[in-house]
Amino acid sequence: MFCVAPPELETKMNITKGGLVLFSANSNSSCMELSKKIAEDVNTTIMELLIMVYACKTSCAKSIIGVIPYFPYSKQCKMRKRGSIVSKLLASMMCKAGLTHLITMDLHQKEIQGFFNIPVDNLRASPFLLQYIQEEIPDYRNAVIVAKSPASAKRAQSFAERLRLGIAVIHGEAQDAESDLVDGRHSPPMVRSVAAIHPSLEIPMLIPKEKPPITVVGDVGGRIAIIVDDIIDDVDSFLAAAETLKERGAYKIFVMATHGLLSSDAPRLIEESAIDEVVVTNTIPHEIQKLQCPKIKTVDISMILSEAIRRIHNGESMSYLFRNIGLDDT
Repeated sequence: MFCVAPPELETKMNITKGGLVLFSANSNSSCMELSKKIAEDVNTTIMELLIMVYACKTSCAKSIIGVIPYFPYSKQCKMRKRGSIVSKLLASMMCKAGLTHLITMDLHQKEIQGFFNIPVDNLRASPFLLQYIQEEIPDYRNAVIVAKSPASAKRAQSFAERLRLGIAVIHGEAQDAESDLVDGRHSPPMVRSVAAIHPSLEIPMLIPKEKPPITVVGDVGGRIAIIVDDIIDDVDSFLAAAETLKERGAYKIFVMATHGLLSSDAPRLIEESAIDEVVVTNTIPHEIQKLQCPKIKTVDISMILSEAIRRIHNGESMSYLFRNIGLDDT
């Protein structure tokens, strides 16, 4: 088993901290377990993962199970224009290297499981985040769950239904002070163009989308706004959503996400923003970011990962970890 997991999981699974550990569980040479702390460079970690999985495969390991709480490149799971689907490439590489089972958490799109030809257990962090809301936000009954875009409305609806709260959706985008036509950005004026592949054949171009001015669908006045999403990396969209919610009367703003990448200068931007608290799980180490920004809080999810490993090792059913999860839950 190759385990890329947070430090807390190492303690629960009796794994030595530090470097790579290889041992035989219950004196059974066919069950090898590998553990390694996640490296700063994700590409180095992926390459190490593939090499170790292949080493186990060529050593005739009976099963090789990967525990990857945050599946890298999961945002690149759709084809944009003629770009590549990197998640599919990564899944194929893992299967080809010899992985026989994957345990992960909150994939960016659950359809990513279809990229693999091996069993994938996509665990959920929402029970831990819901528990945090109920225990750490005293007046959470006066809260409203907010989706910062229509794309994340389904996740917000799942949270709202479980907490018996209302929901609000932010739609549109901020408009420039001056019109594009006024500042000369489209000078000379754009004309309707066609792409010709033959002098006698013209293919009409697709009309570009134009988002309306930013609006909030739902009442947030005098309420606590809880923005939910699966990944928080570039915080610009969260900051813009927080400013909009403040203008609409929300007196406290929380941001909750499973994976806290918090790259670049995200901690500084969060500290200077209208956001009161950012709550993420420890699927990705972010101790340095927490030192830079006291608003960042961590929820430990190592318990469910260690339980999944225990159940698979003992041949027990995994269905208990997926109870009360509907088909529409993200």
